[in-house]
Amino acid sequence: MGSIRSPARSGHRARALRDQRLGPARVRRSTLKIVRMDMRAADPARDPALDTPADPGLDMALAASLSADEVARRLGVGPDGLTTQQASARRERFGSNVVASHHVGILAVLTRQVRSPLLALLVAAATASYFVGERSDAVIIGVIVVLSVGLGFANEFRAERAAEALHSQIRKTALVTRGGVPIRVDVRELVPGDIVHLQLGDIVPADLRLLTTTGLECDESVLTGESVPVAKSVAPVSAAVSFAELTSCALMGTVVHGGSGSGVIVGTGTRSEFGAIAAGLTGRPLDTEFQVGLRRFSTLLVYIAGALTGSIFVVNIALHRPIIDALLFSLAIAVGITPQLLPAVVSTSLAAGSRRMRQRKVLVKRLVCIEDLGDIDVLFTDKTGTLTDGHIRFMRALPVPGRTGADVVRYGLAASDVAVAGETAVGGNALDDALWESPLGAAQRTQASAVTRLGELPFDHERRMTSTVIQGLSKTTELVTKGAPEAVLQRCRDIPPIAQRALAAEDAAGNRVIAVAVRSFDGTGAPAPADERDLELIGLLVFLDPPKPSAAAALTRLGDLGIAVKIVTGDNATVALTVCRELGMASPTALTGVEIDRMTDADLTESLSRTTVFARVSPEQKARIVRLQRTTRQDVAFLGDGVNDALALHGADVGISVDTATDVAKDAADVILLEKDLNVLADGVVEGRRIFANTIKYVLMGTSSNFGNMFSAAGASAFLTFLPMLPSQILLNNLLYDTSQLAIPTDEVDADQLRRPSHWDISLIRRFMLLFGPISSIFDFATFGVMLWMLHAGPAEFRSGWFVESLATQTLVIFAIRTRRVPFYRSRPSLPLALAAIGVVVVGAVLPASPLGPLLGFAVLPFRFFAVLTLMVAVYLVLIEIGKSWFYRWQSAAARPPRRRIDRRHLRRRAAAFSSAFRGAISKGIQQH
Repeated sequence: MGSIRSPARSGHRARALRDQRLGPARVRRSTLKIVRMDMRAADPARDPALDTPADPGLDMALAASLSADEVARRLGVGPDGLTTQQASARRERFGSNVVASHHVGILAVLTRQVRSPLLALLVAAATASYFVGERSDAVIIGVIVVLSVGLGFANEFRAERAAEALHSQIRKTALVTRGGVPIRVDVRELVPGDIVHLQLGDIVPADLRLLTTTGLECDESVLTGESVPVAKSVAPVSAAVSFAELTSCALMGTVVHGGSGSGVIVGTGTRSEFGAIAAGLTGRPLDTEFQVGLRRFSTLLVYIAGALTGSIFVVNIALHRPIIDALLFSLAIAVGITPQLLPAVVSTSLAAGSRRMRQRKVLVKRLVCIEDLGDIDVLFTDKTGTLTDGHIRFMRALPVPGRTGADVVRYGLAASDVAVAGETAVGGNALDDALWESPLGAAQRTQASAVTRLGELPFDHERRMTSTVIQGLSKTTELVTKGAPEAVLQRCRDIPPIAQRALAAEDAAGNRVIAVAVRSFDGTGAPAPADERDLELIGLLVFLDPPKPSAAAALTRLGDLGIAVKIVTGDNATVALTVCRELGMASPTALTGVEIDRMTDADLTESLSRTTVFARVSPEQKARIVRLQRTTRQDVAFLGDGVNDALALHGADVGISVDTATDVAKDAADVILLEKDLNVLADGVVEGRRIFANTIKYVLMGTSSNFGNMFSAAGASAFLTFLPMLPSQILLNNLLYDTSQLAIPTDEVDADQLRRPSHWDISLIRRFMLLFGPISSIFDFATFGVMLWMLHAGPAEFRSGWFVESLATQTLVIFAIRTRRVPFYRSRPSLPLALAAIGVVVVGAVLPASPLGPLLGFAVLPFRFFAVLTLMVAVYLVLIEIGKSWFYRWQSAAARPPRRRIDRRHLRRRAAAFSSAFRGAISKGIQQH
């Protein structure tokens, strides 16, 4: 088994290379025929034991100490891998390759709804009230609490279901050999005995005993915390070593940092080293910036509620009112000032937003990431597939004097990253696939495929090239090197001037160019970087990746949204600038990786604002650019799909990748685009801003009106001989009001609110509350005067009048606060919001006269009260409109605080790659093992 050769190579490294624009990543290509020949040479008489089931007692420590042949025998796997039937049978036995679940837990959602300390105190006080004889109030409060919790539960449960459905849309695959054919399989479908092929950027999908390695290195920091990659080999190790020293194995959840290899699966799911750790995680993910803002807002309300509740309780005790009544009233005030359904409004907004974003081909890993997407000020993106078409076509070969175009293509194919299934290339990168499928490439396939490959030096982002030792294209053993022209040409002996001129012309035209060079090679093993010298340039391979027709409009649209777009590419500066000019970007300027290395952080930060293109940059340079951009107090998004983008994706405020990206890129991203198009991203940004705008509507309206009403209640309780409103009436008022606001997520948002990112500003919320809360209190006190001196109302009538007035003013004010424009005339609410608001006001008005009125402590109100109420509401809304205009014109927004990046990509983030929306997929494997 030690001689197994990989029948195909993953396209992940190819996509990383495509982003770098450096040239095709070179990996040894072995056809199915070669695999079978090697296997039979190693084991000409097939062992019948290979048809036996996998040995469940084989763990990683034992597998690492055994030879590859012995491990394969114990796992019952042959040269062609498992058959489909064998894989299905093993999946039934071992369960799915899953370590975590995104199943919606009803009990967990309900617990989050009832864990409010204020709610617990209210329930306790109501229970005490029941036992001291105030049973009707206790029952009413209990019913209102149940309804409030029920509304929040229903909405949050729907949001959790939306998140579960969203999770099921995100798939990760692995390249395996089954039935002798290389195919891609969902990582959750892998079973012990599957032969998996690893490439640069892959997340290792299970615990593997390695069968072949070519410069394979794995980043195992997710398990060990060590940032230095570990070199891998097929040589057995002692069974006594720790799992961090299992160099003959590749462990689940680790990342292929360099090279390539193949291995047979020993452990899946919770039977893997990673799964055993991840399955024990009980902590919750760290908060996003959106959740941090919500928490800070909640803290503000706690302080206000505490001050009001304490003062009201003291005043009522000083007035010799019953302790239970005073306690219930004080707690009701605290609950009243708290927007109880804020989590439900946020969850409803996010759930509805996720459905709309899914329709627009945008997936988010967590619902709260939607708002983060709307926050971005600067977008760094690669060029291929976003600004260009992404469908690369081979155009021509430009040979040096003495060589032919066929020579250049032949050598290029000989070092190509493709495997062959019939006439189809499998697992190659975009450049190699384009060369293979071209007419000129088809004419050279046979001869190129007949070569013998003796060793390889895989592509990496520092060298920007790949080298292969071959026999068969000439009489000698040769080293073929291809990659980024400037990197290859530096290692060539002679560079004909005609080649230099041709390269400059192709760069100026915006075409992608790969240089191909050779030299004779003494030896039969894998080459080293030092061997890439004294090369003879054969010629250039030219590829076309034209600008995407929709890219210019998408760039304009992002600019209109206040987002500065900057290009980070591995291509050379001339090509990138040419594409930018063709797309209408005004006066683009460029910095290269070499120039960036010479700059201090201060100099580079100062250059960011005037630089459009960052060319020929390494992964570390990308991450540095993102880090320094964030120090300018701007929210930064990074769009990338290759392993070379992972560092920058981790460092950005919002990491964005695509469904076809490398596993490590998707793992680092917060948002996944199902189509690599800037218009799709713009749709996601607009949706994120719309959700945040609607959330802030509820926050501003709820805090100001609730603060005003509760301040009024505190004042009234000080001079009235009775409670201005019963605790049950306060809670009912709050419940009806909040219910009407559940329609806010459906509301329209003005275009001017979508043009720029918005962020949590607690000081603005506080100023808004302190301005508009007292305005609401003025009309509350006016209502008190009407009820006491005009209508000579008793306690029941007084409470009924204030109940109706406070509900009407705080509900209808949404029409003014929801927009900075003139309501209805220049900005119209959504129909569901309008109907909900008006409906709740009508319910509040008729409730005192309904059969429930006496039970709730209400009395029938005279007609003239409603005439006065209509006038007061009209004056109130006009005054609010005047105050709103003044506030937004003169308020000086506080400086945005520095935003600290929360790194939430640890074990839990990696575990998402191996998770299921159904617990059954996990439990089967656990129960049986």
